[in-house]
Amino acid sequence: MENNTILVIDDDRNILSIIELYLKKAGYAVCTCTTGYDALEVFRAKKPMLVVLDVMLPGQDGWSILHEIRQESATPVIMLTAKGDTGERVRGLELGADDYIAKPFDSNELVARIKAVMRRTAPHPDAERCIMLPELTVSLENYSVELAGEQLDMPPKEIELLYFLASHAGKVFTREQLLEQVWGFDFFGDSRTVDVHVKRIREKLGERPHWQLKTVWGVGYKFEIRPV
Repeated sequence: MENNTILVIDDDRNILSIIELYLKKAGYAVCTCTTGYDALEVFRAKKPMLVVLDVMLPGQDGWSILHEIRQESATPVIMLTAKGDTGERVRGLELGADDYIAKPFDSNELVARIKAVMRRTAPHPDAERCIMLPELTVSLENYSVELAGEQLDMPPKEIELLYFLASHAGKVFTREQLLEQVWGFDFFGDSRTVDVHVKRIREKLGERPHWQLKTVWGVGYKFEIRPV
């Protein structure tokens, strides 16, 4: 049976109760956690299909929990925070969050965002999930990148961004288009998170004769395959 459990981590028990009520009404199983101390232990034990994670928690905060989740899993994470400024949103995206919602929020909107993230991250049986190029293999089947026979240590969002660009080789995308396609929701404000991810990917890939992740000045980025 497919796991439909959502883990909600928040120290406000009233918010937990409301979220749990709406999620169960929408047909999800729900488990909850109120502190950062045991959040990762619950995550590993329950293996949820999605995590709703508050930033401000007693013990370990949401940012560090997100960082540790991303070290071991591509499980979608939606961040909750009372801070709605662009800087917080950028930080969440750079750490690998799949969506971001500021408190106070409408519970129906949260459910809608959860459904949207699950649609976006669900595997498509008919879709090609692995790209093989000279010296480079990018797989979304097991979220891995192999460069010249060596496995690279690359977090999920970097892999997804590289996969998206490589699967649309030659096409130029703006930063806003990449945020929408890879992170999957409209982003208002600073789009520097794309630049940060591209920079990290380039550092790991290095210079290669067969292909290149290129900057198109004044527009955005493209993945270019060079003739052999």
